Amino acid sequence: MADEATNGAAGAEAAVPQGAQFMVHKLYLKNVSYEAPGVPAAFQEQAMPQLQLNLNQKVTRFEADAYEVTLSITLTCTINEKTAYLAEVEQAGIFGLTGFDDATLDMMLGTHCPNVLFPYARQAIGDLIAHGGFPPFVLQPINFEGVYAEQMRRRMEQAQQPAAGNA
Repeated sequence: MADEATNGAAGAEAAVPQGAQFMVHKLYLKNVSYEAPGVPAAFQEQAMPQLQLNLNQKVTRFEADAYEVTLSITLTCTINEKTAYLAEVEQAGIFGLTGFDDATLDMMLGTHCPNVLFPYARQAIGDLIAHGGFPPFVLQPINFEGVYAEQMRRRMEQAQQPAAGNA
């Protein structure tokens, strides 16, 4: 039960079983897209840009003890309700994880792997925007432990809903 309550980095290290191994086998860009339908008019707009960030993660078993984790980031910038640019990056990696129980494996895939991928995705999205002629954009750090904790809370709610509906 104590393992379920730990969502921070210190808790993650405490939950790792003896003899468990984590390896990064490969990091790569899986998909990149940049569109700037509002250019060049967007460069002359005086209004404050509005940014919308969408973050997703996908985990796929690649081999017996290897998983592909894909971190997707989509950033949409609108100025005066017109799209100035849309930048999308799917940063992926192949991670080897052995010796973890199911709960710890799920936590490692949901927190540790995205933490490894994030700096690469942040750099790629920033480069796309800068190469598009817009001011530099620095994506702020993301608390993947908090995101994972929220996902776990939602999973528990969904698991309880059918039981509550049958009562």
